[in-house]
This record gives sequence, C-alpha cells and structure tokens, in this order.
Amino acid sequence: MNRVAIVQITSSTDKIENLSRAVELVREAGSRKAGLVLFPEFLMAFSPADQSAEELAQIAEPLDGPFTVSLQETAKATQIAILATLYESSSVPNRVYDTALWIDATGTIAAVYRKLHLYDAFGFRESDKFAAGSDVTPPLTLEDGRFGMMICYDLRFPEMARILTLLGANVLLAPSGWVQGDLKVEHWQTMIRARALENGCYVVAPDQVGNIYIGHSTIIDPLGRTVLDIPDREGMEIVDIDYGLIRETRARLPLIQNRRSDVYRKYIPSM
Repeated sequence: MNRVAIVQITSSTDKIENLSRAVELVREAGSRKAGLVLFPEFLMAFSPADQSAEELAQIAEPLDGPFTVSLQETAKATQIAILATLYESSSVPNRVYDTALWIDATGTIAAVYRKLHLYDAFGFRESDKFAAGSDVTPPLTLEDGRFGMMICYDLRFPEMARILTLLGANVLLAPSGWVQGDLKVEHWQTMIRARALENGCYVVAPDQVGNIYIGHSTIIDPLGRTVLDIPDREGMEIVDIDYGLIRETRARLPLIQNRRSDVYRKYIPSM
C-alpha cells in the first residue's frame, strides 16, 4: 500500500502565505509517514473574478521560480513526493498555464501537466486568463502505483481518464477547484465515481474549499466506494491505497480487455 495525504485548503490571494502553509503541511504529511502529499488546484493563489489576466500573469512563475524551488527543497528534506499546482508563466501574452507538478522525494520535478480542458462553462471563461495545455502526461510510478494527472474540469471528459488508464495508470489524480452552484456537488461526486468505475482505478481528488469552491475532497476506490469525503472544512487526511484491490477489480471486471476498439476506431475521426 501507498500512504497518501490529501489536502483541502482555502487558498488566499497571497502566494507567499499559501506557500508557507503548503510547506508546513508537507512536513506534517512526512511526519505521518505518507509517501505522497496531494494539493488542490490553485494552490499558489486564489484568483478572484475581478482580477485581470494581466494581474494573474504577474503572479505566475516559471517552473524554476521560487514557489516551485521551495517545494522541491521541502520534498527533498522530508523525502516525500508532492503533487502541487501553480500558475505557470507562458509565452502567450497575459495568459498562464494551470499546471500540476509531480515533485519526487529527491526534490526533482518528475512530471509537468498543463490543464487541457479550460473551464469555459456555467458562465466562467478560464480561457480569458489561461492558456490550454497541449498533451497528456504519462503516468508516474511510485511503488505499485501508476499515477495519472488530470485537473478539475478534465474530469468531465472520459476520454482523458481512459487514455491515462491505457497508458498504465491505476490511480487518477485530479487536483481541483470545483466551483459552487446548483447540483455542482452532485456533478463532482458523479464524475469522480464514474471515472473510477469505468477504469477500475482509484480517483484521488483534492479540492479547494471556501471562496467559491465546494470542498468535498474525495477518494473513490475501483469499485466506486467512497474512501474519503472531506466536507466543507480545511484539513489533511491520510489514506492507504490498496493496489491489491485494483488488481482484483480489474480481474473480475475486465473493462479494458472487453473494449471494442475495432469498432470505436471507425468513429474516432469524427470525435
């Protein structure tokens, strides 16, 4: 088993304050023998609606900026892997990437994922501030885990979860800032459970709470059972991932092997 720490926080608009809290939480997760600590989307800072794209771009940093370097130093010092998120500077004027970083226990950036699906829905337009990523990131290995990275709105696109699974993922990580609204908690819970069930994997989804977000950081197992649901409060919980359950579920419910890709591929050009 892997012990993972899932963090639910309310990020402020002050990235220095948020970084300080993140460092403290990583140290706490290390003291509790977790091998991986997972933060939600927008760890670096909350971006209020009245913040301009230019102002957000000024907050953003490159991958070798002080925000990331501090987390790398903390990972190395505590010997714990970190999934963190930041606003990454881009070459597109007044646009930033919504980026997830896997920092391994040596402090090395092992993988970078830039959010593919921007949340232009329900009255929001992330594309007014963000640049979209251009590819999925292959899963990362930690002990028996093969971790595939997604971000928030990506959960609504089953193709992405399936691609990561076909690339070998048995745990899907979805750091999120799921916005409040009518039926939004139900949507959140349904999407996470569906992605777990259809791929025979765990889905681990740390979420922001407070500001405009729902909380309910969640872990669902391969059979669709709720392992963890943190309600509307800040906190960190430690959970064991049972890789034996993944293998057993996939043996009993061989969804990947039962696919009819010979039929599906006829329709792929029209998707």
